[in-house]
Amino acid sequence: MRYPDSAVARRADHHLLTALRRCGTHPDVAAAARGLSWAGEHGAVWLLAGLAGAGADPARRRAWLRATALVAASHATSMAVKRVVRRPRPDLPGPAPLVRTAGRHSFPSSHAASSAAAAIAFGALLPRGPFPPLAAAICVSRLVVGVHYPTDVAFGALLGGAMARLGRRWALAGVRDD
Repeated sequence: MRYPDSAVARRADHHLLTALRRCGTHPDVAAAARGLSWAGEHGAVWLLAGLAGAGADPARRRAWLRATALVAASHATSMAVKRVVRRPRPDLPGPAPLVRTAGRHSFPSSHAASSAAAAIAFGALLPRGPFPPLAAAICVSRLVVGVHYPTDVAFGALLGGAMARLGRRWALAGVRDD
């Protein structure tokens, strides 16, 4: 299956990606973007956060583990979609991407899928936690390092967010609002 796009979407993707990629030429921004991208690889930061939540909150351990399962399922689903769509990663003129990637395909962003799922699923358990800002930073990092188009990140976030919203009732079964 070919990635469905239009000339307008391609131009918008290219311009926005080029602008954000330029931000990565600053050494501090590049270091932060690399670190965030590394932390989000295979949903690692989110899986660890979910397991830490389960360990720190024995009364809601099952809910934390279910929320973590939603994050993992979002990541796995995005990987399956990526294998079907097979959109190549960006190939921009100028500096090489700041990180290596596990695969050649970019749509949707699995970092964005797991990040959005974590922001919603874990945010329901710890509403004042750091999940939404960290999720947003990881999503933007994929553009700054130059390995995803904005539409890859947007669709990944929509996919992960939708999966977490759909599974939220299951994840929170038995949790009381105190």
